Amino acid sequence: MKITADRDPLLDALQAAARALSTRSTLPSLGGILLTVQDGAATARATDMELGLTVGIEADAEGDGSILLPGRLLTDVARALPPGPVTIAERSAEHDVELTAGTASFHIKVLPTDDFPRLPEFEGEAIKMPAGALAETVERVARAASRDEVRPILTGILVSVDGSTLTMVATDSYRLSVKHTQLEQAPSQSFEANVPARAMRELARIVSQTGAEEVEIALPGSQIVFRAGPYVLSSRLIEGQFPSYRQLLPDSFDHDVRLPTKELLDVCKRIRHLAQRNAPLRLGFSEGELTISAETPEIGDAKESMPCAFEGEELVIAFNPQFFIEGIESIEGDELVLRLTSPLRPGLLQQAGDEDFSYLAMPIRLNV
Repeated sequence: MKITADRDPLLDALQAAARALSTRSTLPSLGGILLTVQDGAATARATDMELGLTVGIEADAEGDGSILLPGRLLTDVARALPPGPVTIAERSAEHDVELTAGTASFHIKVLPTDDFPRLPEFEGEAIKMPAGALAETVERVARAASRDEVRPILTGILVSVDGSTLTMVATDSYRLSVKHTQLEQAPSQSFEANVPARAMRELARIVSQTGAEEVEIALPGSQIVFRAGPYVLSSRLIEGQFPSYRQLLPDSFDHDVRLPTKELLDVCKRIRHLAQRNAPLRLGFSEGELTISAETPEIGDAKESMPCAFEGEELVIAFNPQFFIEGIESIEGDELVLRLTSPLRPGLLQQAGDEDFSYLAMPIRLNV
């Protein structure tokens, strides 16, 4: 088989596929990129057994077949080549490929293709969804997903479609993000699946990079497959019962405090510099004023006040600085609502006048 392509689109495809390469496995095949030619079309594939990526390559391709090459090496070589045409030609007798560009020539040994895992095919009726809405929903909730593999169920994003409503939920047990998105047209079928957050982030990146208008979804067995433009992304589904997020969201709060989103974010980012060594970010509410403060023993302290429409008895509540700031960053509007009940009950962030997105943050108990 032989593939001839311009360096830049070839490099784009290889770099995209390389995002699915395994960095920990001892299996050489999981560190390889599988180049395939079938019916004149060329693709690059990679997988770490959890995430799989297939990327179409803009190329002239001859001879059906597949070759498996060391992924990082192939990508690094392609990146270093001069602009212009690149040819990758299989040399069966030598068990390698010859890669040429201009006067440069490389010979790279192939890996056994039999060891490369079979990726799930895009089978059955496709569930079609607008790409922009899907990606925007992912970006709003993904940061709340856990990165701790001790509780795998929390490393995913619960994706559900019910009629024309797309809902995504993520939690690491310290915070919870919920986003409801109304679709212009209901997909052909409803479903619910716990998809690894890494796969959903990668899908959002692909949509942003390609400008795809539509994403097709298939659910073969315990896998989920997304197709967007020249990309096919597959991922295993996370088994187990996702937490019942509806029970985690309080029905009511004692205080709804409206605050300017950007000003609150700027103040919190300034004060967090003195919230080190797991020190919390304190929010002190008094009549008409919010004071944000932090103190790290042996380093120092900081505080800053801003006006707010708060009424009633004074209230002091503390949050993890990173989690609280990321919650504010998830709000799109100019004004947000911070809903509170007591120092020991979670706080809820929402965009003012829009309850389609909710970010619940657990408080930190204060000693004094």
